Amino acid sequence: MLNAKPRNINLRYVEEEYGSDGVLSKFALKYPANFNFGYDVVDDIAVNDPERKAMVWCGRELEPRTFTFADMKTLSDRTCNYLRSLGIGKGDFVLVVLKRHWQFWPISVALCKLGAVMVPATYMLKSHDAEYRVKSSGATAVLCTVESGAADAFDAIAESCPELTVKISVNGRRDGWLDFDTEMPRASDSWQRVETNVHEPMLTYFSSGTSGYPKMVLHDHLYSLGHLLGAKHWHNVNPQGLHFTIADTGWGKAVWGKLYGQWLMEACVFTFDFDTFVPTEILSLIARFQITTLCCPPTMYRFLLKEDFTQFDLSKLEYCTTAGEALNPDVFNDWRTRTGIAIMEGFGQTETTVTMCNLKGTVPIPGSLGKPSPQYVVDLLDPDGNPCKTGETGELCMRYAPHHTEGLMMCYYLDDEKTGQAMRDGWYHTGDTAWRDEDGYYFYVGRNDDIIKSSGYRIGPFEIESVLVQHPAVLECAITGVPDTEGERGFLVKATVVLNTGFTPSDALVKELQTYVKNETAPYKYPRIVEFVSALPKTINGKIQRAEIRRNS
Repeated sequence: MLNAKPRNINLRYVEEEYGSDGVLSKFALKYPANFNFGYDVVDDIAVNDPERKAMVWCGRELEPRTFTFADMKTLSDRTCNYLRSLGIGKGDFVLVVLKRHWQFWPISVALCKLGAVMVPATYMLKSHDAEYRVKSSGATAVLCTVESGAADAFDAIAESCPELTVKISVNGRRDGWLDFDTEMPRASDSWQRVETNVHEPMLTYFSSGTSGYPKMVLHDHLYSLGHLLGAKHWHNVNPQGLHFTIADTGWGKAVWGKLYGQWLMEACVFTFDFDTFVPTEILSLIARFQITTLCCPPTMYRFLLKEDFTQFDLSKLEYCTTAGEALNPDVFNDWRTRTGIAIMEGFGQTETTVTMCNLKGTVPIPGSLGKPSPQYVVDLLDPDGNPCKTGETGELCMRYAPHHTEGLMMCYYLDDEKTGQAMRDGWYHTGDTAWRDEDGYYFYVGRNDDIIKSSGYRIGPFEIESVLVQHPAVLECAITGVPDTEGERGFLVKATVVLNTGFTPSDALVKELQTYVKNETAPYKYPRIVEFVSALPKTINGKIQRAEIRRNS
């Protein structure tokens, strides 16, 4: 194991109760008014258990680099002094575009200590994306990788965004930019605490919807503490093991699975700084570094299952979780058959921490999101705001009044209209729909925008996708709605399909797939249009972009 027995500092911040079955039943956070993740978690561990390993980082050369909590304290303190010398301080918004580079971690901690607001972004930004993010956030500084052209986007907007006065390159030099890797190590590692309040802004993510510009999701310092439940009771991280969440730092899933909750549990995280997802490479790393807990999107599990597991020693793997999109039952069943491990699904958004999940100690039901996290009050509401009955589809909503829930966003920054649309009548409206069975398990249906209205029926894409992927010809698929321009159905169900090796597109295969769906679920749900493609459009974290498919239909 990587680390000795932990000190269980997480118990300082939580009151827990368990049912007779040993499953968590109550979870309430407790904290001082000045709680700050950088000082009260990272520095605390660094001072009291300096050799405890915080991260094993592996670059594309596959040579690992290990960081202790003492390393993270020193690096983040030097970063604090370096950034302060450039005029960056409390309340400043700072863009961070760093792929999976190791520098993301000390920079994240340093910005937290400074009281600045970190604004992570994907390295796939183009100039118009960069301009929108700078102007929307009022960011005065950016720390950006020199790889993948992201820095080009910021140079291209120099004239239109004069407020961006500090540009710092990371993982390489760039003309006209300051060099983090050269200049940060020269800074002092002596740093005095900057006082922050738990309700002050700490982090904001740009969250893309199906239409319009991305929203700025603003979180306070309690957001970091809000991830404790997810790491402890959903990811079930082993403080003496090694946790691997596959996520790019430009998206919220990175801090869900690679930072806040895991370090609150004093656990070491594994990070692989890769460009292209190669299933055999991931499996070899799980075996080589003896990963104990794993979290990745369902699509990645599906591709891992296409490989020969006998070539990899996965015996140290103890626990697996997934989020990002709904988990198809066939992936759940195949993974359990191959590894003996059930994939424990969870649900949440950029605006929240994990809100629905299969807690450790529970028996997961294939296809179910699980039950509400004890950290949130969750219900399904109809369009009139009334609670839905068992079996009825409604919108997943979470109580935020009379008391704000730790982990739920503060607001959409500088957008009262969108904040008011999402947070009203005491409920935060997720825009996601589900139904609940008689035992209290929730089953995902789809985004409100993804629901297909056809001939009076409301059809969720996930149920059809779960049927189609069980056909031997289908590797993966996405279900969307297409306007019925020649009839009166409103929308037609369309299946966009990637075929398995050995199968080729044909009219006969289209008919076979349509018949298969008719036989496996309600006939009105079958796809009247089937399109074969070589790949589905996805985010860099593997989430299928149905909105992109709709735009191109």
